[in-house]
Amino acid sequence: MPPKLLSPFFTCLIFLTLLLLCFYSSHLSYHASQSPPHCNLFKGRWVLDPAHKPLYDHTCPFHRNAWNCLRNQRANMGLINSWKWVPESCALPRLDPARFLGLMRNRNIGFVGDSLNENFLVSFLCVLRVADMGARKWKRKGAWKGAYFPKFNVTVAYHRAVLLAKYKWQPKQSTVGNQNGLKGIYRVDVDIPADDWVNITDFYDVLVFNTGHWWGHDKFPKETPLVFYREGEPIFPPIGMLDGLKVVLENMVSYVQKEVPSKTIKFWRLQSPRHFYGGDWNQNGSCLFNEPLKEFQLDLWFDPRNNGVNKEARQLNHLIEEALLGTEIQLLDLTHLSEFRADAHPAIWLGKKDAVAIWGQDCMHWCLPGVPDTWVDILSELIRYSLETG
Repeated sequence: MPPKLLSPFFTCLIFLTLLLLCFYSSHLSYHASQSPPHCNLFKGRWVLDPAHKPLYDHTCPFHRNAWNCLRNQRANMGLINSWKWVPESCALPRLDPARFLGLMRNRNIGFVGDSLNENFLVSFLCVLRVADMGARKWKRKGAWKGAYFPKFNVTVAYHRAVLLAKYKWQPKQSTVGNQNGLKGIYRVDVDIPADDWVNITDFYDVLVFNTGHWWGHDKFPKETPLVFYREGEPIFPPIGMLDGLKVVLENMVSYVQKEVPSKTIKFWRLQSPRHFYGGDWNQNGSCLFNEPLKEFQLDLWFDPRNNGVNKEARQLNHLIEEALLGTEIQLLDLTHLSEFRADAHPAIWLGKKDAVAIWGQDCMHWCLPGVPDTWVDILSELIRYSLETG
């Protein structure tokens, strides 16, 4: 007896079920790959996870000596790297170096700014080298530091431009009178990008900008101040440092919008917080902490209204966020997650015998491996999303 054929009703039901399963599966897959817009990777908490280990060690050839805390035998490095950043409402996948370099094949990533972007870069290079041990140092096109990954034809490099705008030293012209101890000025052309990055805008497929840590009177005291110029002439009446930063930001953001190709993925990293306790870097400030700060401590440390020595990050972030309003440049807001990590700076372990006596503790840059590895996880996730949806 021949088998009974399925009725049209059941055939239709099976077809609809398969269709729904297919849709549901693709829907889940889509949202898994589209995660950044649906969650805030920058808000969360640090969780102690003994299984969380760094991907590289002290032997990475791209290390900078003062940040190589494993080689410098900094205390608690195992504990420092056992803290894992967990966003509030979604998962932050750890960067898979081989997969990411495969995604970036035949593309280039550039960092532009001050030494905190170099700190960021070194972490990135050491993580990516895990997938290409043939990576070699690269310092072309005016780069301060970088690497080329031959297996994937990818270049990742840093261009040092601490103010982003062009600036140069001009010694005092007149020897008549003391002029309040003035030795000369640093001329800042607010509308001209620094030579270090002005000619690289077509080379990189991803650019990460920052500035901020040099905008202080410790770098440019009253004897050697910044003096701001526009269209070749001094701005009159003269403006102070924060107003100068505001004008530079407006001009540099405008330049990026006009001159960097629209296909380039652009990020602007907000400030990396300092953790000087008991005084500034030149006032015996210290950061010998054994664990991250608690949430309730953050405002005490960083809120500008408390006028502490570490207030600069939030203060400058406000100016940066204003300058970026209405642009296609993505904010890389790594400030909050980094505010917790008073425990993760090089501090007194700087790799040179007299470094602390000369420079004080380093409570500004970060140990590597360390916190910037989490920055790398976040940046790589945002790059992946931009490439997949672009």
